Amino acid sequence: MKELNVKRELSLVVIPNTVLLPGKSTTIKISKEIGNQFYKRIVQDDFYGVALALKEGHDGSLYGEDDFYHVGTLIKIDDTKVLSDGYEFVIDVIERVEVKAFIPDATDYKISYDFISDIIDLDKGNQKEMINYIKTLVAEISQNFRGSETYVEYINKLDDITDIISYLFPFMNLSFEDRQAFLEIRSLRRKSLRFLDILIEQKESIKFQMEIATKFNEKVNKNYRENMLRQQLKSIQEELDETEGTTSKKKKDYKELIEAAGMPEDVKEVALDELNKLERQGANSSEGNVIENYLDLLTDLPWGESKVKDVDIEASRKLLDTQHYGLEKVKNRIIQHLTVMKLKQNKQGSILLLVGPPGTGKTSLGKSIAEALGRKYVRISLGGVRDEAEIRGHRRTYIGALPGRIIQGIKRAGEKNPVFILDEIDKLMTSGNGDPASALLEVLDSEQNNTFSDHYLDVPYDLSEVFFIATANSLGDIPGPLRDRMEVIDISSYTSYEKFHIAKEHLVTSVFEENGLNNDQLQIEDEALKTIIEKYTREAGVRGVKRQLATVARVAAEKIVLAQVDLPYVIKDNMLLDILGQELASHDKVGKNNAPGVVTGLAWTPVGGEILFIEGALMPGTGQLILTGQLGDVMKESAKIAQSLIRSRLALNLKYIEFNKNDLHIHVPAGAIPKDGPSAGVSLFTTIASLVTGRKVDPKMAMTGEISLRGAVLPVGGIKEKVLAAHRSGIKRVILPKDNEKDILDIPKDVRNDLQFILVETIEDVLKETIGIKLPKADVLEMVTSTASGANV
Repeated sequence: MKELNVKRELSLVVIPNTVLLPGKSTTIKISKEIGNQFYKRIVQDDFYGVALALKEGHDGSLYGEDDFYHVGTLIKIDDTKVLSDGYEFVIDVIERVEVKAFIPDATDYKISYDFISDIIDLDKGNQKEMINYIKTLVAEISQNFRGSETYVEYINKLDDITDIISYLFPFMNLSFEDRQAFLEIRSLRRKSLRFLDILIEQKESIKFQMEIATKFNEKVNKNYRENMLRQQLKSIQEELDETEGTTSKKKKDYKELIEAAGMPEDVKEVALDELNKLERQGANSSEGNVIENYLDLLTDLPWGESKVKDVDIEASRKLLDTQHYGLEKVKNRIIQHLTVMKLKQNKQGSILLLVGPPGTGKTSLGKSIAEALGRKYVRISLGGVRDEAEIRGHRRTYIGALPGRIIQGIKRAGEKNPVFILDEIDKLMTSGNGDPASALLEVLDSEQNNTFSDHYLDVPYDLSEVFFIATANSLGDIPGPLRDRMEVIDISSYTSYEKFHIAKEHLVTSVFEENGLNNDQLQIEDEALKTIIEKYTREAGVRGVKRQLATVARVAAEKIVLAQVDLPYVIKDNMLLDILGQELASHDKVGKNNAPGVVTGLAWTPVGGEILFIEGALMPGTGQLILTGQLGDVMKESAKIAQSLIRSRLALNLKYIEFNKNDLHIHVPAGAIPKDGPSAGVSLFTTIASLVTGRKVDPKMAMTGEISLRGAVLPVGGIKEKVLAAHRSGIKRVILPKDNEKDILDIPKDVRNDLQFILVETIEDVLKETIGIKLPKADVLEMVTSTASGANV
């Protein structure tokens, strides 16, 4: 034991109702509060401690020396795991010890001890014989248990009696006092004989239990057969109308439930007809079960008047502001909707459709609306639904028929006017089983959903009081007739500024709670938070931010538990590389100088705006237009329109450029990423104009807009996201279509103040602002010949 280099005074480790035998590792779980204290004390002694058992009868309050057994074990903590509700320690039980003295500590006891070795009073021959006896008994006992072959094979490989006893001891069915008494036996001979007695008792006990189980099973089987015969006899009597009484209790209950449900008269009449059918069915009739399930649905659905809570507009606004940062237009529109509902005394009007990228808070807005209205919240996900029966239900003639999700949701809510979220309505699919989007037309039509008909229910149900809110990532994937029944509220991508405030005010607290941390243990500096948002996420919402914060919290939790850092542990910007690894997101930055034919465009993506560098080149050829960069059909058409506009507006006066003898190549980098849409029309036109005139375009200028063959610049979408991307990349001037002027107000004020917006209506305006060429709009074929003086083809 001297080789262990263990202190002779170690901390007391209390393990209730457990006796540890040397030579065996074990795992224990401890609550968080006790585990913290235990870990701090055990660390001071190089993870060693003395484990003593408390005597039975102790009430768990403060204990003294007399409350412990004085023979215990030296232990060492080999591994530590942090759980959500405490700690898990892997303990190596090293040697038996005897207490010499209890030394009071600041919080507990230190233990002075001596090692206790076994007295070897059994020679090698007797030890071998004893080992054979034990192995034989273990093999006989194991025959009663499936899967015990592995344990028997392991024991047969052991040739030391102490190792065998240590391995088997935890499996023995012994009282706590017997286990402690066994630990205190010092004679190897007495210990071996006592263990042999325990195994024999265990064998006899198992044999007795098996005999009892056999007899019990025989009795149970007999009772089961008798019960089945009685049930069959009862069914025969009911079929022959020989039972006492004419109405069963279940049927009487259904009548009471129908009367108490408050159904409309026509529905009540249907329910009573079904009850009459049920009463005519035999006890084992399969149709009887179908009727009972139908009556269960009718009586469980809410039919009566709903409890209406008065809408507090000020409280609702405060709730939305508290739970959702930014989204001012969205929140204002929701408040307007709630105000109309208040004036109409909670009668539902238009149905809302929240459209925006993933992670922007569409579903959580629905929860907040339900909380503001004091109504139940129901949500169903429509992503991947391809069967019309999911909406309208199955006919009851089919085996396993169920009502549709709408009726099931109303049943779960237990009231007629819940806030009902139809999540991912843009991901409905069409198949041979019908079109679920078409089935939703009646559900989401406030003029006809007061008589909604579910195939399973087969009676009209009033959905007019339900507050339906649908969510979608894209309007384009929603069929037109369905989209027309809803009022669209666009939720755009969050800006980096908004993400920062959402993370600081909501996400950090939530992540800390999920990982068992608080602000006294962990803090994240603002600059580190901004870096996580800008360089470790690439999304429109904040889900990725929350995932990265959770990673930071997990790494910090390990350091905090292992006492490797001082508290509070502060996460700084320069620490993120070690915690999160290499940056995951990068954004293009504009250069200081562009060659002719290089233009900066703006694009919208589902995760926000981006800048695009569009490059052009002229080369000898046959007049072909070459497009590369995975451009979609719409973008290819924009390039062809741009080429035609250049030839009709400029090329007539650039006589030395023979378009039929030169190929025009346009490339949009990031060739692995598909690109499409009409927004690049202005950028493509400017690229070709810059190329053929040899004039450079300001690298600090970006542009977006659709062009027509007559030279008009048409409005496009995603202005907010595109302008934010331009600002992030160092752009100073942005060219936008004149008709998009109103969208500038959606851009944060601090971004608007840093940028110059140039509004254009025609491609003549574009030429003037980008390459300095002025074409009279009255005669577009007339131009100043000096404009071509810089051309270099």
